[in-house]
Formats: sequence, structure tokens, C-alpha cells
Amino acid sequence: MKNKFSKHWKSSKRPSKQRKYLANAPLHIKRKLLSVNLSKELRKKHKRRNIPARKGDNVKIMRGKFKGKNGKIISIDTKASKIKIEGIMIKKQDGSKVNVKMHPSNLQIIDLNLDDKKRMKIQKEEKKTKEQKKSEETKTKIEEKKETKQEEKK
Repeated sequence: MKNKFSKHWKSSKRPSKQRKYLANAPLHIKRKLLSVNLSKELRKKHKRRNIPARKGDNVKIMRGKFKGKNGKIISIDTKASKIKIEGIMIKKQDGSKVNVKMHPSNLQIIDLNLDDKKRMKIQKEEKKTKEQKKSEETKTKIEEKKETKQEEKK
């Protein structure tokens, strides 16, 4: 039997394949896809462009009917890839109000919820690995330059 999801799938230009990848992805991968853009100040501070959303983060809505409004994340639906925001409600036909589910690409994080120690630990580890990769790349470049200079001398 053929698997619904492959970890080895790189990419495709075909939108149907992209939708299939997102729909059949396991929850641990869908969680990473729930990343939200950071505001300019937070980008400079954390040296990242986006970060997975967490309950308690303050976000600004960038697209749609509620554009420009701010609110706190109430809940995150990983399976449906949607985020509910406090105060962003819509009136149903029967008169009741219900929270609107937003896609993470339409949001921007203004203020991070830093209560979770695990979240900050993950960020620090990611920064360390990036710095190590950069230092390794610079070392290899320096070694290559030395080798080329030695070959030129010969």
C-alpha cells in the first residue's frame, strides 16, 4: 500500500500536489506550518522571520475583514491549521456569536508569550546550530583560500 505522506517529497509546481502535501501531513509537521510572521522589532530582537504560534501570543490581523485589529490567540487547531483570536467574532444566522478561525499567513505576531520556558529553550538551541553552521562554512572558505594560494605559489 502506498503511503499518503512522504517525508522525502521536496516540492512541486502543481498546486494540487502542494495541497495534498499539506492535507496529508502528520501533526508534528503541520505544527511547524502554523508559523506566523514576526513584527519588525521582534525580527531584529530574535533574528528570525517567523515563529510557530502559541496560545497567549498577541497578533495583528493583516488580511481580510478584520484587517488592522489586534488580539490574543485563544486556541490553535493544528489539524485544520487555523487560529482563533480573542475578540474577533462573527454573528451567526441564529444570532449567536462565534470566534473566527484565521489562517496563520494572515497574521503577524506583535508580542510573544514568553511564559513557556521550553519555547525559549528551543529558540536558543536553533540559534546555536545556525551559528555553528556559519562558523563551519567560514572555516571551510578560509581553508579553500589557503589551498588556492598555495597552488598559485607552486
